[in-house]
Amino acid sequence: MSSRLFIQNLYLKCKTHGSGGAQVAISDAELHALISLSLHYLEWDHSILGIPPISMPDSDYFQFSLDWFQSANYSSADAKDVKIYLEKCFQKDNDFALFIENLSALHRRRVKYRRILGSQPLPTMDQIGPRSLLEFGACDVKLQANWMAWRKWIYDIDNRSAQETGYLFEPLLASCLGGEPIGARNSPVRRIDENGRPSSSGRQVDCLVPGSNKAYELKLRVTIAASGQGRFSEELSFPVEAQAAGYTPVLLVLDPTGSDRLADLAKRFRECGGEVYIGDDAWRHMEEAAGEVVSVFVERFIRPVISSIEQIDISSLSSLSLSWSGEFLEIRSNASIYRVNRIEEC
Repeated sequence: MSSRLFIQNLYLKCKTHGSGGAQVAISDAELHALISLSLHYLEWDHSILGIPPISMPDSDYFQFSLDWFQSANYSSADAKDVKIYLEKCFQKDNDFALFIENLSALHRRRVKYRRILGSQPLPTMDQIGPRSLLEFGACDVKLQANWMAWRKWIYDIDNRSAQETGYLFEPLLASCLGGEPIGARNSPVRRIDENGRPSSSGRQVDCLVPGSNKAYELKLRVTIAASGQGRFSEELSFPVEAQAAGYTPVLLVLDPTGSDRLADLAKRFRECGGEVYIGDDAWRHMEEAAGEVVSVFVERFIRPVISSIEQIDISSLSSLSLSWSGEFLEIRSNASIYRVNRIEEC
């Protein structure tokens, strides 16, 4: 692929994903801002690269308002300019392409999820009315109706959140490891039948790295409650099937919290000639695999977010109040307020 075509494809990957009403596209100004922010984190000099710097509202991406990004009054860059900036950064280090592609993917998903929060409609009583039979008479009927509506809305939002995180998180980790997720249909890892022979059914792989011949199982954590017996048997079969296909099975678990299930799973991977990385070892392995440039993305955009949220003690939940109007949704605690502007419902 020519350099010009590669940069064009990189530009398109950074700019948009999805189609139709679900499409998310960021502006050239937003992409310029993400490039400028990348240079800040990588400690690359704007002037040496010939890329106009942008005055940022904060040095931490996660403290930026998405409204600031979408105001577009901080940059006059057009498509031609942004492609030039991408090319200059790519020429400095080819791994910049993966860095900016991952950062853009993260940013687009955040933009999309804010849209979801702003447009997810309240349920109708036609959808949830029959559920009133389970609690009717236990409290005031108006309170019950509002309780039912809130919990259904939160359930729907949480499902959307899990879906969007799934689309984002696993591919991000896989790309940082130098591989990609492989679906069952195209997987070279085959399921093993009851006779111990590879079958015609493929096995989904969280991250396949052909260069090192490794097949990864990626997990945030492994707890006793995380998997039912059937699902855990499925997890135990992965290293066996990966080894049978000629790959080194690798278990990578970001949370160091121990459990009997984690010990059993780690033992199975090792028995199959695999590797196991847990907690700090997992982060260290990912950073080593990512290389000098992409490891900065891991350290700045993935690890601190997961680490900071997991440090919060939720053994005793704080009291929250939720309020709804035609203009905004508000989540309030004793210490802070989170307000989401509502937009026209889809």
